[in-house]
Amino acid sequence: MPWKNQGGGPWGSGPKGPWGTGPQSVGPRPPDLEDLLRRGQDRLQQWLPGGHFSGVGIALILAAALVIWFATGIFRVQSEELGVVLRFGKYVRDAQPGLRYHLPYPIETVLLPKVLRVNTTSIGMTLIDDPARRGRTMRDVPEESLMLTGDENIVDVDFTVLWRIKPNAAGEYLFNIQNPEGTVKAVAESAMREVIGRSEIQPILTGARTQTETTVQDLMQRTLDTYGAGILITQVQMQKVDPPQQVIDSFRDVQAARADLERAQNEAQTYANRVVPEARGRAAQIIQAAEGYKEQAVAEAKGQSARFLKIYEEYKKAPDVTRERIYLETMERVLGGADKLVYDGGKGQNVVPYLPLSELTTRRPPAPATTGQQQGGTR
Repeated sequence: MPWKNQGGGPWGSGPKGPWGTGPQSVGPRPPDLEDLLRRGQDRLQQWLPGGHFSGVGIALILAAALVIWFATGIFRVQSEELGVVLRFGKYVRDAQPGLRYHLPYPIETVLLPKVLRVNTTSIGMTLIDDPARRGRTMRDVPEESLMLTGDENIVDVDFTVLWRIKPNAAGEYLFNIQNPEGTVKAVAESAMREVIGRSEIQPILTGARTQTETTVQDLMQRTLDTYGAGILITQVQMQKVDPPQQVIDSFRDVQAARADLERAQNEAQTYANRVVPEARGRAAQIIQAAEGYKEQAVAEAKGQSARFLKIYEEYKKAPDVTRERIYLETMERVLGGADKLVYDGGKGQNVVPYLPLSELTTRRPPAPATTGQQQGGTR
């Protein structure tokens, strides 16, 4: 099949455009490079001395271009920044805050990380736009915050990490890690899960927050130093530590029961602390009284035994006299406090019986008054 050569060549050149050459164009005419060069040359000649090119003009143009090129190396480092100068992409030096200079591009370039700014990374929560409130609101991220404790419980932990660039480590921060904020977030979540996984749920929810924050901060810093990230962790703050939302009501009931148990134990311990010393005091008092009674009984027994032995010695010497003396002393001791008189009826003794009627009258109790007597007395 023969080829239709419409513009020369075996493949043809298609229909000619309106200017007679090339394919037909449906858009605006492309600019003519030669025409642009010619116009630029004409304008340049108007500014040059004499209206035409010369060696002096070219030198002035080159000098001006060179000055402008060198002037592009002037830069300013703000107070919270640190200039990192690169020469053909390799780190060469740091530039302190102020007006500085580096060789113009592409020889040297400068990066300006904010080394003094404290950055905040949140784990377990994120800020989202809320059109209803015309602002931003906090939303929980359970895939980041739900963690397993060492006693096989689940806890919901939201926390923030405050970090900044290490002093004299801006180069490590810029070149050793690609995504600093993502790296900090991943390391923070991993460190928190490791610490929570070694702890029980009760200390985490009550009094071990400060210790947990310190442990997580130390573990994060060691991990980032291993990466050579050039990042300094300044603080870890646990915002919320709760059981999962699905079981939080039951968990609160358990906590209330546990609090009641501790209260009952404290009350029982207080009662024991009051009663036990009293019982021990009474026991010591009884023991001391028994010891005193023992010593007294033993001493009295020894005294009576010694007295009996002495009387026995006297009895052996004079039995009749001793027997009569013992009898008289005994009767005196027995009858000395009696209210009765003993009369043996001996001769030569005239005893007149005496009946103390006045004493018997006074000792007899009065008779209870009758109802009629009470009424008569009332009248």
